[in-house]
Amino acid sequence: MRIYPNREEAGQSLGQALRKYADQPDVLVLALPRGGVPVARIVAESLHAPLDVVLVRKLGVPWDPELAFGAIAEGDARVVDEYAVRALGIRPEQIERVVSAEQVELARRASAFRGDRPPADVKNRTILVVDDGLATGSTMLAAVRALRQRGAGKIVVAVPVGPPYTCAMLAREADEVLCLDQPEPFEAVGAWYADFRQVTDDEVRALLPPK
Repeated sequence: MRIYPNREEAGQSLGQALRKYADQPDVLVLALPRGGVPVARIVAESLHAPLDVVLVRKLGVPWDPELAFGAIAEGDARVVDEYAVRALGIRPEQIERVVSAEQVELARRASAFRGDRPPADVKNRTILVVDDGLATGSTMLAAVRALRQRGAGKIVVAVPVGPPYTCAMLAREADEVLCLDQPEPFEAVGAWYADFRQVTDDEVRALLPPK
Protein backbone atom coordinates (compact mmCIF):
# COMPACT_ATOMS: atom_id res chain seq x y z
CA MET A 1 0.00 0.00 0.00
CA ARG A 2 1.24 3.48 -0.84
CA ILE A 3 2.14 6.21 1.63
CA TYR A 4 0.83 9.57 0.42
CA PRO A 5 3.39 12.38 0.74
CA ASN A 6 0.66 14.83 1.82
CA ARG A 7 -3.04 15.63 1.38
CA GLU A 8 -2.45 17.53 -1.86
CA GLU A 9 -0.80 14.51 -3.49
CA ALA A 10 -3.70 12.36 -2.27
CA GLY A 11 -6.09 14.84 -3.88
CA GLN A 12 -4.29 14.51 -7.20
CA SER A 13 -4.64 10.73 -7.13
CA LEU A 14 -8.30 10.99 -6.16
CA GLY A 15 -8.99 13.55 -8.86
CA GLN A 16 -7.54 11.25 -11.50
CA ALA A 17 -9.73 8.40 -10.29
CA LEU A 18 -12.83 10.63 -10.49
CA ARG A 19 -12.24 11.87 -14.05
CA LYS A 20 -15.61 10.59 -15.24
CA TYR A 21 -17.17 13.42 -13.20
CA ALA A 22 -15.14 16.18 -14.85
CA ASP A 23 -16.89 19.13 -16.50
CA GLN A 24 -20.37 18.01 -15.43
CA PRO A 25 -22.55 20.97 -14.42
CA ASP A 26 -24.46 19.08 -11.73
CA VAL A 27 -21.33 17.90 -9.86
CA LEU A 28 -20.46 19.49 -6.51
CA VAL A 29 -17.44 18.60 -4.36
CA LEU A 30 -18.05 18.75 -0.61
CA ALA A 31 -15.21 18.38 1.88
CA LEU A 32 -15.29 17.21 5.48
CA PRO A 33 -13.30 19.82 7.43
CA ARG A 34 -10.71 20.20 8.33
CA GLY A 35 -8.44 17.53 6.87
CA GLY A 36 -10.65 16.81 3.88
CA VAL A 37 -10.48 20.35 2.53
CA PRO A 38 -6.92 20.29 1.05
CA VAL A 39 -7.77 16.98 -0.65
CA ALA A 40 -11.11 18.21 -1.95
CA ARG A 41 -9.66 21.47 -3.25
CA ILE A 42 -7.37 19.56 -5.60
CA VAL A 43 -10.22 17.24 -6.64
CA ALA A 44 -12.53 20.18 -7.38
CA GLU A 45 -9.88 21.96 -9.43
CA SER A 46 -9.06 18.85 -11.46
CA LEU A 47 -12.76 18.21 -12.23
CA HIS A 48 -13.62 21.92 -12.79
CA ALA A 49 -16.32 21.58 -10.14
CA PRO A 50 -17.41 23.95 -7.35
CA LEU A 51 -16.23 23.32 -3.79
CA ASP A 52 -17.92 23.69 -0.40
CA VAL A 53 -17.89 21.94 2.96
CA VAL A 54 -20.35 19.61 4.66
CA LEU A 55 -20.03 20.16 8.39
CA VAL A 56 -19.81 17.14 10.67
CA ARG A 57 -18.63 16.52 14.22
CA LYS A 58 -17.57 13.39 16.00
CA LEU A 59 -19.43 12.54 19.22
CA GLY A 60 -16.78 11.65 21.77
CA VAL A 61 -17.26 9.53 24.88
CA PRO A 62 -17.61 12.01 27.79
CA TRP A 63 -14.62 10.65 29.74
CA ASP A 64 -12.55 9.84 26.63
CA PRO A 65 -13.38 12.40 23.90
CA GLU A 66 -11.01 10.83 21.34
CA LEU A 67 -13.13 7.66 21.42
CA ALA A 68 -16.18 8.20 19.19
CA PHE A 69 -19.62 6.78 19.78
CA GLY A 70 -21.18 8.57 16.80
CA ALA A 71 -21.34 11.79 14.83
CA ILE A 72 -23.67 14.63 13.87
CA ALA A 73 -23.91 16.76 10.74
CA GLU A 74 -25.57 20.04 9.85
CA GLY A 75 -29.19 19.37 9.01
CA ASP A 76 -29.75 17.39 12.24
CA ALA A 77 -28.42 14.08 10.91
CA ARG A 78 -27.16 11.91 13.75
CA VAL A 79 -25.31 8.58 13.84
CA VAL A 80 -25.00 6.75 17.16
CA ASP A 81 -23.22 3.44 17.69
CA GLU A 82 -25.74 1.77 19.98
CA TYR A 83 -23.39 -1.11 20.69
CA ALA A 84 -20.71 1.28 21.92
CA VAL A 85 -23.25 3.22 23.98
CA ARG A 86 -24.41 0.05 25.72
CA ALA A 87 -20.93 -1.39 26.17
CA LEU A 88 -19.57 1.85 27.66
CA GLY A 89 -22.63 2.63 29.73
CA ILE A 90 -23.20 6.09 28.25
CA ARG A 91 -26.44 7.50 29.60
CA PRO A 92 -29.01 9.33 27.39
CA GLU A 93 -28.46 12.63 29.20
CA GLN A 94 -24.71 12.31 28.61
CA ILE A 95 -25.33 11.77 24.90
CA GLU A 96 -27.48 14.90 24.72
CA ARG A 97 -24.85 17.00 26.49
CA VAL A 98 -22.21 15.90 23.99
CA VAL A 99 -24.56 16.52 21.07
CA SER A 100 -25.39 20.02 22.35
CA ALA A 101 -21.72 20.92 22.70
CA GLU A 102 -20.91 19.67 19.20
CA GLN A 103 -23.87 21.56 17.72
CA VAL A 104 -22.31 24.74 19.09
CA GLU A 105 -19.05 23.83 17.34
CA LEU A 106 -20.94 23.11 14.10
CA ALA A 107 -22.45 26.59 14.24
CA ARG A 108 -19.03 28.13 14.93
CA ARG A 109 -17.50 26.36 11.96
CA ALA A 110 -20.37 27.35 9.69
CA SER A 111 -19.73 30.98 10.57
CA ALA A 112 -15.94 30.62 10.31
CA PHE A 113 -15.91 28.82 6.97
CA ARG A 114 -18.96 30.28 5.18
CA GLY A 115 -19.78 33.54 6.94
CA ASP A 116 -23.24 34.59 5.78
CA ARG A 117 -23.12 32.35 2.73
CA PRO A 118 -25.71 29.53 2.95
CA PRO A 119 -24.75 25.88 2.43
CA ALA A 120 -24.46 24.88 -1.22
CA ASP A 121 -27.67 23.66 -2.82
CA VAL A 122 -27.36 19.88 -3.20
CA LYS A 123 -30.87 19.09 -4.42
CA ASN A 124 -30.80 16.63 -7.34
CA ARG A 125 -27.05 17.15 -7.81
CA THR A 126 -24.20 14.63 -7.92
CA ILE A 127 -22.24 15.16 -4.70
CA LEU A 128 -18.65 13.99 -4.28
CA VAL A 129 -18.02 13.85 -0.53
CA VAL A 130 -14.29 13.97 0.11
CA ASP A 131 -12.16 13.41 3.20
CA ASP A 132 -8.48 12.62 3.74
CA GLY A 133 -9.37 9.11 4.88
CA LEU A 134 -11.81 6.93 6.78
CA ALA A 135 -11.46 5.23 10.13
CA THR A 136 -14.77 4.25 11.78
CA GLY A 137 -16.69 6.18 9.10
CA SER A 138 -19.14 7.72 11.58
CA THR A 139 -18.60 11.32 10.45
CA MET A 140 -18.81 10.36 6.76
CA LEU A 141 -21.98 8.37 7.44
CA ALA A 142 -23.54 11.39 9.17
CA ALA A 143 -22.59 13.52 6.16
CA VAL A 144 -24.17 11.06 3.73
CA ARG A 145 -27.39 10.95 5.72
CA ALA A 146 -27.51 14.74 6.01
CA LEU A 147 -27.10 15.08 2.24
CA ARG A 148 -29.90 12.57 1.69
CA GLN A 149 -32.14 14.71 3.89
CA ARG A 150 -31.23 17.75 1.79
CA GLY A 151 -32.26 16.01 -1.43
CA ALA A 152 -28.93 15.10 -3.04
CA GLY A 153 -29.39 13.22 -6.29
CA LYS A 154 -26.32 10.96 -6.21
CA ILE A 155 -23.81 10.69 -3.37
CA VAL A 156 -20.27 9.50 -4.04
CA VAL A 157 -17.94 8.97 -1.08
CA ALA A 158 -14.38 9.60 -2.27
CA VAL A 159 -11.31 9.09 -0.06
CA PRO A 160 -7.67 8.12 -0.58
CA VAL A 161 -7.57 5.48 2.14
CA GLY A 162 -9.78 3.56 4.57
CA PRO A 163 -10.27 0.09 6.03
CA PRO A 164 -12.26 -2.41 3.95
CA TYR A 165 -15.02 -2.86 6.54
CA THR A 166 -15.69 0.89 6.73
CA CYS A 167 -15.80 1.23 2.95
CA ALA A 168 -18.25 -1.69 2.78
CA MET A 169 -20.46 -0.12 5.46
CA LEU A 170 -20.62 3.20 3.58
CA ALA A 171 -21.36 1.41 0.30
CA ARG A 172 -24.70 0.39 1.85
CA GLU A 173 -25.68 4.06 2.26
CA ALA A 174 -23.90 6.00 -0.50
CA ASP A 175 -24.55 5.47 -4.21
CA GLU A 176 -20.84 4.90 -4.84
CA VAL A 177 -17.73 4.57 -2.69
CA LEU A 178 -14.29 5.24 -4.14
CA CYS A 179 -11.55 4.34 -1.67
CA LEU A 180 -8.24 4.15 -3.48
CA ASP A 181 -6.39 2.08 -0.88
CA GLN A 182 -7.94 -0.29 1.67
CA PRO A 183 -5.07 -1.60 3.81
CA GLU A 184 -5.53 -4.30 6.40
CA PRO A 185 -4.57 -3.99 9.19
CA PHE A 186 -5.47 -0.32 8.97
CA GLU A 187 -4.26 1.34 12.21
CA ALA A 188 -5.10 5.04 11.55
CA VAL A 189 -5.51 7.47 8.64
CA GLY A 190 -2.31 9.31 9.56
CA ALA A 191 -0.28 6.12 9.19
CA TRP A 192 -0.75 6.35 5.40
CA TYR A 193 0.59 9.91 5.06
CA ALA A 194 4.18 11.09 5.34
CA ASP A 195 2.91 14.58 6.23
CA PHE A 196 -0.32 14.54 8.24
CA ARG A 197 -0.10 17.87 10.02
CA GLN A 198 -3.32 19.26 11.49
CA VAL A 199 -5.14 21.66 9.17
CA THR A 200 -6.08 24.99 10.77
CA ASP A 201 -9.25 27.04 10.40
CA ASP A 202 -7.24 29.72 8.57
CA GLU A 203 -5.98 27.15 6.06
CA VAL A 204 -9.53 25.93 5.47
CA ARG A 205 -10.78 29.47 4.86
CA ALA A 206 -7.96 30.11 2.40
CA LEU A 207 -8.87 27.01 0.38
CA LEU A 208 -12.64 27.61 0.23
CA PRO A 209 -14.53 30.10 -1.97
CA PRO A 210 -14.77 33.62 -0.50
CA LYS A 211 -17.50 34.17 2.07
